Amino acid sequence: MSKRLALKPSAPIADIDNRPDTGGDQGIFKAGTRHGYGMRAACQGILVKCEMNNRVSFTHSVYDSDRDNRVALGYRHPAKRIGAIAWNVTRSTWGVSRGEGGWVVGVRREAFTRKRESAGFTQESFAAALGVEFSTVGRWERGDVTPAPHRRGRIASVLGITLDELDDLLTPPRPSTGMSVPADPEASQAEWLRVRDQGGARGRELSELAAWLYDEHARGPGGHVLTGPGWLLDTPVPLDEVRIELVDDTPPVPDLSVPLDHVLPLTSRGERYSSYSRAVRDLVRPRLMENRISYRLLDVDPGPPLTMRFGTTTFFEVFDRKQYLAHEFKGAALRAGGQVPALAALPLRAAIVDPFDLTGRPVSPSISTLTIRRDPIGGHRFTMHQRDPKAVATGGGMCTVMPAGEFQPSTMAPATLRHDFSLWRNIMREYSEEYLGNPEHDGASPHIIDYGAEEPFASFERAKALGGFRLWHYGLVVDALTLGPSQRTVAVIDHDVYDTLFADAVQTNDEGHRVGHGGRTDIPFTAEAIDRLAPRLTASSYTGLRLAWRDRNLLLD
Repeated sequence: MSKRLALKPSAPIADIDNRPDTGGDQGIFKAGTRHGYGMRAACQGILVKCEMNNRVSFTHSVYDSDRDNRVALGYRHPAKRIGAIAWNVTRSTWGVSRGEGGWVVGVRREAFTRKRESAGFTQESFAAALGVEFSTVGRWERGDVTPAPHRRGRIASVLGITLDELDDLLTPPRPSTGMSVPADPEASQAEWLRVRDQGGARGRELSELAAWLYDEHARGPGGHVLTGPGWLLDTPVPLDEVRIELVDDTPPVPDLSVPLDHVLPLTSRGERYSSYSRAVRDLVRPRLMENRISYRLLDVDPGPPLTMRFGTTTFFEVFDRKQYLAHEFKGAALRAGGQVPALAALPLRAAIVDPFDLTGRPVSPSISTLTIRRDPIGGHRFTMHQRDPKAVATGGGMCTVMPAGEFQPSTMAPATLRHDFSLWRNIMREYSEEYLGNPEHDGASPHIIDYGAEEPFASFERAKALGGFRLWHYGLVVDALTLGPSQRTVAVIDHDVYDTLFADAVQTNDEGHRVGHGGRTDIPFTAEAIDRLAPRLTASSYTGLRLAWRDRNLLLD
């Protein structure tokens, strides 16, 4: 079933009432009662144009009908409904179509349609060029669904545009909040950068401040991070015991229900930026920032065994949602004098009633691996990575475990989607890039990696098979500032194996440099060293490091 305002069979069938006084342009979306169905239904996330007291507003996710059978909406919650408003649909702007089990309301992608037409394609010929059904093109243009990430490269190629330009065409127009924001582009950008720069070395402080917004049962050990029910394991399990599943059909990403004026600056033309990623690329200009396919987390079953189900998304889809939340919190914390802001000052965060609900936003859990060089005689040591703020889009200036990276395939080629769907293969690529300084597998090459034959992957595979390279999985934690989850893993490598595999390890890589002690590029794995390093660590890395120290006897046995 479509995930946009779809009245399910257990709810009334919806009718569009084109009353004469609306001129046929607007209509009340009415829930008919003639079939005797129940008057309540829930959907996964929608974006509709609402008119209330002469102002445009947006809402999503749970709707009832009032006494006049008009549809009323409020925020989705598993046990309760928060608020409700009645709404009208402007049919010239908002597409209305029939989906399985009900009607669908979406944002028409008029710019996308114009680009298809200017390229000389009808909907039929465009569908033929892409190898999709004719109806699929219509659904894209009406805004019913968004093209799947693995199709976007072909769409951009057929239209003769870049992936960034395609993202702009697919991005719905942003409503206005009516809030007071700088009207001058230069002032708007300066204020946006000032708020964004509250991260960096203060990232840990802000993350822990954001954690106080949530109940104690939602916070992980020490209160530094959040963790969903059963997401963080009591004891780590071998990596090979973790099950991951990839589904063919990923549910559509629900549109945002809150305007974004307060988290997006103005362009030099005086228009609001269409996305956070676009603003970062123009105003921050990090060296590494590519929009690639990522694996989207859809479900977590703590098991045993720990099982995670994935679909697909893109890096920018996930990045934007995380950074909207982070930017909003930074600005509110500044205005609150460094105190925990009131939830009323955080409309984007307030709209996420359950931070562990994976249906409400795109989520892709990165993989962060603590690497321990096991040496019972000379002393165990671990490595840390300080991220360069000029190179990376997030986390600059903070220390993290090493290696760490997004969970995504190595190329945009459809064949790699399942070929690279492996936690171990993702971790190997990060070792290749961060430890050995090899070029990042950024999706630009169509080459499919032969992990059993190509180096350094073949050596990693042999070391793992012989038992000198052991990996453990702790489950997932959630950064409270961005509500972005990460998988916490630990690699324990025997010292002789480590020294062979990383004999040519680099001190500095594309994303930052290794942090060392005593003239070395690693740190003693001791309680004192962990405590001394703590202020420089991200909240998630600190939590993972403390867990590994707690379980050191198991991990280093």
